Amino acid sequence: MMQVAAKIKLVLAAALVVPFSPAIAQLEDFGQVPETNVTREYTLSDAVPDENGIHRMAILRALDKVTGRAINLNAPAGVPVDFGTLTITARYCYTVPPEEPPETSAFIQIDDRERNVGEPTRIFSGWMFASSPAINALEHGVYDVWVITCNTDAPPPPEPSEALSELDPFATEAPGPDAGPLPGGEAPNE
Repeated sequence: MMQVAAKIKLVLAAALVVPFSPAIAQLEDFGQVPETNVTREYTLSDAVPDENGIHRMAILRALDKVTGRAINLNAPAGVPVDFGTLTITARYCYTVPPEEPPETSAFIQIDDRERNVGEPTRIFSGWMFASSPAINALEHGVYDVWVITCNTDAPPPPEPSEALSELDPFATEAPGPDAGPLPGGEAPNE
């Protein structure tokens, strides 16, 4: 009885391995499957500054469908970032101010360096939107890539009270009794 169970296990194992043997042989011909580990963690200071001197960095989510692994990629503007056989370059990204409806957009270019094929092929060049990842994300046979958010070193927008005081000189507190004449020549009420 023990020999029958061992034979059944052997037959089942062979049935599972034999259909995949051409794929295994092909992987052996090409070498190992490309690693999807990020070799370097990029920072905002790695980005190429734009015309205003602002550094921008797109935060992307990348999915390796073979391993089922999803990671966040920091893609500084103008710096190529590798993920598996892909080279991802963020050209520009922008996130709207917090008081507006949330939206992050990024212009991304993605090249695929297929193994042993030669020059990389541009497989994506366009805008990605965080609020609608299904509209314009990369859908590749092995990888999916979409934008999450954008980091920048731009100064925060001024507070509304500061912006109003710059626009309206009368938006400040009422003048005291020792204040000089108001614009227009009138004296303050005492």
